[in-house]
Amino acid sequence: MRVLVTHVPVAATTPVHTHRWASVEYVLSTTDFIRRDGDGEVLLDTRAANSRPALPDVLWSESRPPHSIENVGDLELRVLMVELKKSQGQSDAESHAGA
Repeated sequence: MRVLVTHVPVAATTPVHTHRWASVEYVLSTTDFIRRDGDGEVLLDTRAANSRPALPDVLWSESRPPHSIENVGDLELRVLMVELKKSQGQSDAESHAGA
């Protein structure tokens, strides 16, 4: 297990990164954002999709390939993530058992 607290200030963009493991995400503060793939193509714009998370919100997320997040809203984006790491030799199904 790995626990992360993500902070994306107003007008900031994260470096391109991945999430190797599935996670439970608890949204601490929300705003509009744009998620781009590793090549800069827009995957999600919460303004266009009308999909800004509500508070409080708990989300499930599978692992993610290279992406970045740009905060295009008026508040900081903060998310507590609990990534469920697999043990060596453990399958995806085994790592999610009991989750």
